[in-house]
Amino acid sequence: MRVNFTVNGRRYEADDVWEGESLLYVLRERMGLPGSKNACEQGECGSCTVRLDGVPVCSCLVAAGQVEGREVVTVEGLADFAARRSQAHPDRGHLPHAERSGGGCASGACGTALDKARQWEAEPAGEETRDTGELSPIQQAFIDAGAVQCGFCTPGLLVAADELLERNPEPSDADIREALSGNLCRCTGYEKILDAVRLAAARAEETV
Repeated sequence: MRVNFTVNGRRYEADDVWEGESLLYVLRERMGLPGSKNACEQGECGSCTVRLDGVPVCSCLVAAGQVEGREVVTVEGLADFAARRSQAHPDRGHLPHAERSGGGCASGACGTALDKARQWEAEPAGEETRDTGELSPIQQAFIDAGAVQCGFCTPGLLVAADELLERNPEPSDADIREALSGNLCRCTGYEKILDAVRLAAARAEETV
């Protein structure tokens, strides 16, 4: 069958897709977008997380035919997606927290001050530069906080974290843990990943 859908803001057409083919396979093998990783193929690890019509999903569990006429955002399009979102909602950061996230933080500990968040920035070694080109805020925060090690789980974590910060710009630690609970990492022990999300949230608050 033929599947027509939007990936990272561009219309795509995939031909000769068979009924059991997953969205993950189509993205990696037919469209040349290897950012979403193929690991467990059972929806357990989160390494293949993408956004389908705005909602994070494990693309290994989504049949390609289910995305007909729908919109997919992968890690490759995260920077552009974040830029378009910022242009479409320039005043989002000025809304009270309760209006943006639909309520207060359950733990009562909302947000992190930028000065405190800066303690989690990894210091560059020698002449190393952080100028990595056009990145989304969460991607840059992952680099600055040292949250990337082997990198296999990173794409899924970035997509999930970006969605969290979109709906809840001032997440508590409990909010972050809940949002990333479906993404497994064997390298970092998760603390640096949490630091990166805290840093991205603090920077967003500082810019409004």
